[in-house]
Amino acid sequence: RIGTKQSAISRLENDDYNPSVEFLDKVAHALGKKLEIRFN
Repeated sequence: RIGTKQSAISRLENDDYNPSVEFLDKVAHALGKKLEIRFN
């Protein structure tokens, strides 16, 4: 669990949400992954 409402996850899945880096980091951590942001 990442401590957020299901509605926030739903908006993210439906491409109707601009999540913060903090939120994305929580999701990555919950999935056992590392958040990596690249600019090319």
